[in-house]
Amino acid sequence: MSGQTMHVVIVGGHGNVSMRLTRLLTARPDTHVTSIFRNPSHTAEIAETGATPVVLSLEDASVAEFADAFRTAQADVVYFSAGAGGKGGPERTKKVDEEGAIKVFDAIEALEEDKRPRLIMVSALDVRDPDGPIPEHYDETDKKHSARIRAVIGGYVAAKYAADKNLISRSAFKWTILRPGGLTHEPGTGKGAIGRTHLGRQISRDDVAQTLYLLLEREDAAGLGIDLAGGDDSLEGALDAFIKKGVSDFAG
Repeated sequence: MSGQTMHVVIVGGHGNVSMRLTRLLTARPDTHVTSIFRNPSHTAEIAETGATPVVLSLEDASVAEFADAFRTAQADVVYFSAGAGGKGGPERTKKVDEEGAIKVFDAIEALEEDKRPRLIMVSALDVRDPDGPIPEHYDETDKKHSARIRAVIGGYVAAKYAADKNLISRSAFKWTILRPGGLTHEPGTGKGAIGRTHLGRQISRDDVAQTLYLLLEREDAAGLGIDLAGGDDSLEGALDAFIKKGVSDFAG
């Protein structure tokens, strides 16, 4: 899209990963970022990143209001990086992480066909059908880790799975799902493990934001779920190899 402005919308714009991503995107030439978030008190902080702030609640706003926001922003790409963050209990987790995501999907579909943006969805590693087979590459440590996470934040995992399951059934717009593992606040390294990863290695929020940034230009990642964890591979090189392989990590 050289010479043309890329219009990007981030839903859940005040999150830790989203703020890092916003700074990367606003520093990119010919890129305009609209950041959608719930709390009006965050407006000045969002504006300082160079993004256009838009206050809109995933819980309260309608599909039509989100569609209007995407239309006004002339969105080419929408990132969904929102989440309840464990606040408000399981009901709010379902409201934001599942129903809020589906509201965004519906809003994209409500746009004119030639105006529908590509969606890059932030989900989580090991989000899968709890009644389905365990991924073949999991070792015993992975299986114990998976069981432990589900025991602690099972409602979150279930909400993410429901949203992702809904998304993969859609063909009216292009989508990609990034599935990062446990997150840290450590400085990014530009390295990680991508594709069929193990569960125990955490990854920096900086590196998740960097991977999301790289996906902006990767329309060829459409239809893929991409596992991301800590590791030693170049993020750019590993992402390129994964996309060329073309096999999704989301088992459905």
